[in-house]
Amino acid sequence: MQAADKKDTFEEIFQQNERRIHFHIHKLKIRDPHHEFYQEGLCALWNAYENYKPDKGSMATYFNYVIRNRLIDMIRKQTREVELMERMSHQKMTELEDGNHVKKHDTSYPLFNMPEMNIADPRLWQQLKVQLTQNQWKWVLFHIIGDMPIKDIAIQENTTVEAVKSWGKQVRRKLRNSMYYEQLSWDL
Repeated sequence: MQAADKKDTFEEIFQQNERRIHFHIHKLKIRDPHHEFYQEGLCALWNAYENYKPDKGSMATYFNYVIRNRLIDMIRKQTREVELMERMSHQKMTELEDGNHVKKHDTSYPLFNMPEMNIADPRLWQQLKVQLTQNQWKWVLFHIIGDMPIKDIAIQENTTVEAVKSWGKQVRRKLRNSMYYEQLSWDL
């Protein structure tokens, strides 16, 4: 190899050292169908050409060092990206397959996970539950107590939004009736 004089252009250096890039790709057992690693090696060769200082050592050794390390850095970067994608994919699959979801039309929706609620008077809610239908109670439980959106209730219960709204209308109608309060034994 010649010393990097200012007479030597990058084209000349490239023609003399292009095989180094291929050598390191082969030596590191890199599959490069899209020539990404070759391009990275080419950039490394350019940077080495620009930054080479003849008093620091042989140009060939410096080129080998820079090209090899840039290729290894690129392998590490791609490996980190693949590991990140695998972790994200695994996390998503865990969320979908943990058993706490409802599938509807090839889409998975999480089930409502109701935290422990502090209900002021459980007896009051129990009396109300006895007087309501199962669907009306679901509306009270999920929408009123659990603050769950109507659309999510419809998905969870595998019904329409209109049906859930209807449950709510029936509950409100019952609660507006003063005779209903007497049945519930509520003193409001």
